[in-house]
Amino acid sequence: MLTVVLSGLRTRWSSFLGGFLALALGVGLLVTMGLGLSATFHAPERSPQRFASSPVVVQGQDRLTLDVRRGPDTVSVAQRLDRPQPVDKELVRELRARWTVSTSGGPDAVGVDAPAAEVRALVGDRAQVLTGDERRNADPDPERDAQALVGLNALLGTTGGVTAFVSVFVVASTFAFAVALRRREFGLLRTAGATPGQVRRMLLAEATALGVVASAAGCALGAAGAPLLARALVDGGLAPEWFAVGDAVWPFHLAFWTGLTVALAGAVAASRRAGKVGPTAALREADVDTDVLPLGRALLGTGLLLTGLGLLVWTCVTEPSELLKRKTYTTLPMLLTGGVALLSPLLVRPVARLLRLRGAVGTLVRENSAASVRRTAAVAAPVLVTVALAGTLFGSAASVTRTRGVEAREQTAAQYVVSGPELRPVAGVVPDGAVVSSTASTSLFVRDGAEAVVKYGARAVADPAAFAELARLPVVAGDLRDLDDRSIVVNEEFERRRIGETVEVWRADGSGPVRLRVVAVLALGTGDNGPYVTRANAPGAALDRIEARGGGAATARALEASGGTVRTADAWASAGHPASSPQTRLGMILVLGIALVYTVIGLANTLLMATSVRGGELASLRLAGATRAQILRVVTGEALLATAIGTLLGLAVTAAVLGTLGAGLASLSAPVALVLPWGTAGAAAAVCAAVAVAASALPAWRLTR
Repeated sequence: MLTVVLSGLRTRWSSFLGGFLALALGVGLLVTMGLGLSATFHAPERSPQRFASSPVVVQGQDRLTLDVRRGPDTVSVAQRLDRPQPVDKELVRELRARWTVSTSGGPDAVGVDAPAAEVRALVGDRAQVLTGDERRNADPDPERDAQALVGLNALLGTTGGVTAFVSVFVVASTFAFAVALRRREFGLLRTAGATPGQVRRMLLAEATALGVVASAAGCALGAAGAPLLARALVDGGLAPEWFAVGDAVWPFHLAFWTGLTVALAGAVAASRRAGKVGPTAALREADVDTDVLPLGRALLGTGLLLTGLGLLVWTCVTEPSELLKRKTYTTLPMLLTGGVALLSPLLVRPVARLLRLRGAVGTLVRENSAASVRRTAAVAAPVLVTVALAGTLFGSAASVTRTRGVEAREQTAAQYVVSGPELRPVAGVVPDGAVVSSTASTSLFVRDGAEAVVKYGARAVADPAAFAELARLPVVAGDLRDLDDRSIVVNEEFERRRIGETVEVWRADGSGPVRLRVVAVLALGTGDNGPYVTRANAPGAALDRIEARGGGAATARALEASGGTVRTADAWASAGHPASSPQTRLGMILVLGIALVYTVIGLANTLLMATSVRGGELASLRLAGATRAQILRVVTGEALLATAIGTLLGLAVTAAVLGTLGAGLASLSAPVALVLPWGTAGAAAAVCAAVAVAASALPAWRLTR
């Protein structure tokens, strides 16, 4: 058996090359992503900067701690405040009376030159006492390093998931098609006395040998590629400058055994079909495919398709805001794409029969594609995966961003908008007749039932009357003009949202609770609709937006005194919600590039194998009078037709995903501004078509010499 396996690998090395490359690349990418992920789990340990010379730091409380119910028990949960509370002045006086106290940069913390135990005894629960490395918490933005890795962690995780999904699909497809081409060989083995079990074991042995060698090569490839990936992420602005991969071992183990498992899993189904081949298959002459959709593939494809559609519809109905998140519009379409790809053999023959291609060449292209369903589906499936990924990823991201920009523009009647981190009030310098509304970013903490505390990003209004005149918010109940220091504007996400009800909130500095009366309720939208309070309920919040209308150019000149960037409302909405940031686009290109590389490998391998075994068929066409050019047009036409079918199926998946996203936006009362990335999807399809033509024309040209 081992001799037969090794001889088969040597003889058919070209048919195994595509699977080897796909598997090695997949393992290499998994190692690279795993090493990158392991480096994102822990931010670098930085030494304290603000109070580096003070052995002890006394800092105001930086978390709001409340008791909630957990079953029959009560537990404490903490939410981080926007900024630490100031240290009590009386406590500072007590500290200075006993030790040397230093201040640096604000009232939220002081450095103390004293024994830590004595300081803790004096402070008690009035503030935090930090020592050692904990003193970093008093530095500006102490969690900036960890926050810088959140987006990178999501990107690498998404890329790893796409890699696993596409690699499993390509490797399994390669094995399945290779087995379909070897039916006569298996028939000869059965005629020579081989049992079905021996045929299955031979294929599994081939897959094991291929998996071990390819996984080992992939691990070496990943070890070399991880530092290059880290450098590219830093250069592209996706990772902070200090980011570097570590020396973790688990990514190598995970990738190696995953690669071997993928190889065996891809061969199991194919080996079961190979074991069913009877001795009479050696005498088979007809090239019309039968039984192109085995029961297992049909059940798996139907399950994935129904699960993908079901989850999309369920999410749209129950939690439509989840459709706007990258995690959702990245993962759910994979189920839908996988289901359609597995069921593609059912669609190939009807679509091909519907075409009305003229001439003898057109007729042969149509009939050959309809007869050789396995070959056509094997070419169409990877194209489908790539086009669907391009359409759903780029389309969903662009649609969400454009919707938020349109929504932001529709929610203000201002002519000019000023933005900046800390703006100065301009009420005294704008001309008469101008309406000016200043708002600040803040936070509110609200109980969600008795089991949770939710932190909401809110806006604080300086002048409620001007705010009500300029705002065009999607109010579903109440009136914005009723907002005052004892009331709040909420959105439909709040548990208490009836007009006149009271909401218990804690302010951004942890003060509270205060009870505010609901005066207006907003539609949820894309997530930026409320809540709104007045400046009295946002202590310490700095102005970061000024909206103005009226007064003409004099108003624009007066707004420059605020110290921020003055734009028209249209320009402000476009600047705040660009089509895509360079970092986001680079991340999506990385994901799509991986899928495209796999597609190129799968297409080239499939068409090289398929065309190379068509020598007798092409020779018969020559004997029937077909010229060499006509034969090449037939072969390349079949490849283009299969690519077109895959593209259409990919666009169908894209339409389903974007249609569901549009329905979700409509249910959120948000503007529906869908974007179909024709350029990206078209470029992916064009690359697939070029590879398909080349991979089919080259062996056909050689066979027709």
